[in-house]
Amino acid sequence: MTMAILAFAALFGLGLTANGIFMLADPQAWYFAIPGVTATGPFNQHFLRDIGLIFVLLGSAFALGAARSDARTVLWGAGAAWLSGHALFHFWEVAAGICGPEVLPRDFPAVTLPALIAIALTIWSVRHARG
Repeated sequence: MTMAILAFAALFGLGLTANGIFMLADPQAWYFAIPGVTATGPFNQHFLRDIGLIFVLLGSAFALGAARSDARTVLWGAGAAWLSGHALFHFWEVAAGICGPEVLPRDFPAVTLPALIAIALTIWSVRHARG
């Protein structure tokens, strides 16, 4: 089971990294390819590349954490914190009336689900570290 979780975390990290590289390499294509993004405001190349850098770092943290048990909980916990904050920000936008509740199911696969996965991986890491 441990190897399966570590392999999944590495793949999760690769997916986050790939998303970040896409954002860095072609932010305009990313902007139009991801459902709902165009509804969040006008295209901003600088902002998308800033976030792309974050995703490359997040992905690297999950991939490195899969390989380094001594740093795993810190790396995955930091990634889970950012992804959770991002997801909570999307919920806050609905609560504040910036967007309607119909955006939450649309955003779930790309925003909330990664946060939940990161939290689950971090909890597993903490429990696994304790033996």
